[in-house]
Amino acid sequence: MKAHTLETQASVTPYKALQFLKEGNKRFMNNLKVNRNLLEQVNDTKNGQWPFAIILSCIDSRTSAELIFDQGLGDVFSVRIAGNILNDDIIGSMEFACKVAGSKLVMVLGHSKCGAIKGACAGVELGNLTGLLAKIKPAIHEVSAKGAADNSSTEFIEEVAHFNVIHTMDEILKRSEVLNEMFNNGEIGFAGGYYDVETGEVEFLKELLHE
Repeated sequence: MKAHTLETQASVTPYKALQFLKEGNKRFMNNLKVNRNLLEQVNDTKNGQWPFAIILSCIDSRTSAELIFDQGLGDVFSVRIAGNILNDDIIGSMEFACKVAGSKLVMVLGHSKCGAIKGACAGVELGNLTGLLAKIKPAIHEVSAKGAADNSSTEFIEEVAHFNVIHTMDEILKRSEVLNEMFNNGEIGFAGGYYDVETGEVEFLKELLHE
């Protein structure tokens, strides 16, 4: 498998970019890997990079996007932050990835048994972590509004983690005129996924792709 070039990246549609990730996760689950010469990819990307997607995921050590989706050097931009939350710097990075560097898909990836989500549900406060966890509160409020009372239960925490992915996707489109315009023009797509740390499978929760 060769590293992407300007030409191959240009031929990728948002739909095809999502299929690359889905196929990669299937390989990962079956303990298969595309044959790659990583040192060759180092050489192939020394003068530039043409990733087909940008993936926002958690810092959890079990959730490396490149491994989960069986991707190589130069294939995807990877943004990692606890709880896969959103801030202006991350939105700016997404704008760079898509508008400047040509990526065709923005993916938000949450996961099961997330410590950040659990901490937010428990109201944890700790230094700068306090402000980060506050960004998960909209998802907590949404789940609470459905009548779920026990915010310490596994079911509540997992539901918050799921909704946090959807909320983050929605916020990107609300807060970025650049990405919103590109999406409306059919230049990029969005996807939300949920990684199961027990099975290795990514559940695709929401897909926003123009036909």
